Amino acid sequence: MPFPKKLLNSGERLVVDIRPHWWFFSRPAAALTVSLVGLVYLRWVRDWTEGGGAAVTLVFVALTLLSLLWFVGRYLKWMTTNFVVTSHRLVFREGVVAKQGIEIPLDRVNTIFFNQSIFERLMGTGDLTIESAGERGTQSFSDIRKPSQVQNEIYRLIEEEQDTHAGLGREQSIPDQLEKLDELRRRGVISEAEFQAKKAKLLDRM
Repeated sequence: MPFPKKLLNSGERLVVDIRPHWWFFSRPAAALTVSLVGLVYLRWVRDWTEGGGAAVTLVFVALTLLSLLWFVGRYLKWMTTNFVVTSHRLVFREGVVAKQGIEIPLDRVNTIFFNQSIFERLMGTGDLTIESAGERGTQSFSDIRKPSQVQNEIYRLIEEEQDTHAGLGREQSIPDQLEKLDELRRRGVISEAEFQAKKAKLLDRM
């Protein structure tokens, strides 16, 4: 289910709300597929009553039921897991019955790392590791969809919050704003096209 908007603070806006990547289901889905294929083979290809076939069939029936329960449990966990980024904080919540989670204010985030293997890059998933000034210091989150884009979005929101707190939106000179825009472009937070468009608007005001 989506992150409840009633949990947002006054003036806070929801920016990112994602569940784990579908690769989260890979292991239970593989187990269920193998057990079903084995069951179909025994039932329709071979005589499942021949010799010890009945006993083997019962084993595959049990494996299929267990795999199905594993898959359903994984789905319920997927449905109740949220990785959320708002304009002020990062929130991670999970749990079907017992709930657990963590909140990290954006102003305490120090560094964000993302990690993707070649396969994960092709699948569009990966891991995020966030270093913060909180008590736990470092938190890792797996099966994050497009982790590099999430990383850039968090950095953008941190910059936005810092600018708001410092009042830079009102007082910063145009050369200073151009310098900050160029820094965001170099870090990949904004694209070259966005940089050129914002730069043109600022230059028109000079």
